[in-house]
Amino acid sequence: MRFFSDNAAPACPEVLAALNAANVQDTAYDGDAWSARLDARFSELFGTRVAVLWVPTGTAANALALASICPPYGGIVCHREAHIQVDEAGAPEFYTHGAKLLLAEGEGAKLTPDTLRAVLDPIRKDVHQVQPHAISITNATEYGLAYTPDEVAAIGKLARKRELALHMDGARFANAVAFLGCKPADVTWRAGVDLLSFGFVKNGGMSAEALIFFRPSLIETARIRRKRAGHLQSKGRYLAAQLLAMLDDDVWLQNARAANAGAAMLAGAAGERLLHPVEANEVFLRLSAEEAASLRKQAFDFYDWGEGAARLVVSWDQDAAVVQPLVDAIAAL
Repeated sequence: MRFFSDNAAPACPEVLAALNAANVQDTAYDGDAWSARLDARFSELFGTRVAVLWVPTGTAANALALASICPPYGGIVCHREAHIQVDEAGAPEFYTHGAKLLLAEGEGAKLTPDTLRAVLDPIRKDVHQVQPHAISITNATEYGLAYTPDEVAAIGKLARKRELALHMDGARFANAVAFLGCKPADVTWRAGVDLLSFGFVKNGGMSAEALIFFRPSLIETARIRRKRAGHLQSKGRYLAAQLLAMLDDDVWLQNARAANAGAAMLAGAAGERLLHPVEANEVFLRLSAEEAASLRKQAFDFYDWGEGAARLVVSWDQDAAVVQPLVDAIAAL
């Protein structure tokens, strides 16, 4: 029973049906009928005019977003454990042609105005130091914590004051919104976010993520960057169809709620073992090597997370019946 990554989950039925429906001849690249509907459909979801690009991976979404708001000589402030720093093989630096990631601290991989100022304030405004151009936050964070609308707004206020763009890595944006119970707008553009990498693959998609521009003027150069980077797929309708299918009837939100519910079950069993509050579909807990080995002998699969710790991830398709055996196994340790 696999609890090591939501990337390994199957595509949801709605996505598979949409792919089949899109399996007809249409215009190539992003000139098809499905791609043409993206801006209006996401604008409806967010309650404001947005421009949208489909991309095949979260890394591509993040890197293209950051390249749209930071020049090669600039800096992007992020958490030192942010995905763009730890798990993207230098893609942000590559796509921006050399921009520097400026690393900040924060409990549970969360940034705050204070931790941002600790990085920003010492930077002299002269030619000898990298000047910041953007801030990137992750929601839900790499440790499964959700930024509230007020927390994002505080960072957004700082970004505006410093004339910095604000990007949100939303690989698990759906899980964060499901936990918060807020409108997607409340934790994005209303709070000062300029661009959102909206994750779908971890949440039941197959091969499509959405890059949302709350400043639509930024999309024109991003279109060129997407092509130059090799991500303008000739049959883009298959990516657009996945995104539209998951927006219909709030499939994206239902899937996230299901995954979050399973993680909450595990959190209840973990009790004092928890390393962080569980606010999405990830559970970080203390496990000795012997305890981890015991769980693996029972056919549970998960990542070790440093010495004496583990990460468990619940996927959209793992209902209570699937999660309960692991709940019982943890409780029995």
